[in-house]
Amino acid sequence: MSRGPGASAPAQPTGDAGTPPVPSLWNIANVLTMIRLLLVPVFVLLLFADGGHDPKWRSVAWASFAIAMITDLFDGELARRKGLVTDFGKIADPIADKAIMGAALIGLSVLGDLPWWVTAVILARELGITVMRFWVIHYGVIPASRGGKLKTLTQGIAVGMYVLELTGWLATARALLMAVAVLLTVGTGLDYVRQAIVLRRAGRSEAGRTKEATAK
Repeated sequence: MSRGPGASAPAQPTGDAGTPPVPSLWNIANVLTMIRLLLVPVFVLLLFADGGHDPKWRSVAWASFAIAMITDLFDGELARRKGLVTDFGKIADPIADKAIMGAALIGLSVLGDLPWWVTAVILARELGITVMRFWVIHYGVIPASRGGKLKTLTQGIAVGMYVLELTGWLATARALLMAVAVLLTVGTGLDYVRQAIVLRRAGRSEAGRTKEATAK
């Protein structure tokens, strides 16, 4: 039945005018993050299956690692583009990233396939940058750089190649790629520290000027 000119429209469950709706916790970006978190113990079990050096199990472990890396490429981008950013995603996404990468690095070192110093350098950088983020979060956010994105991509490919049982020139290629990943890890880490110090100094100077202006 059509409504007359004076008929009122049915009430819509909306928030305040101009306020975007709060995204649901169960959105596609968060679901992908949860899948990545759930894949961590699955990956570890597959990596160590049958002694940890069975090519078939290592191939299956690689598949689970690859799926986790693919979800990492899409969840953050989807959250930003579709307006699906949530507090859960902000916390869970970096945790999931570090969990799957940390599990792979430590697992490969335990199996003797990757030198412990490589694992130590990469994990120290990642944990250090996480602490650095909290150190400057009051003054601003340092955006991801191209070098940081390249570092993440290189790490993912190199670690994935180490998960596979490779020999010959492929084993040499993965060692060279891991060397590049370590250099990018250290280089981008130092650059992040530099940016964090500059941001913190600028933020403290601005806070000091604001305090002086308020006092006057």
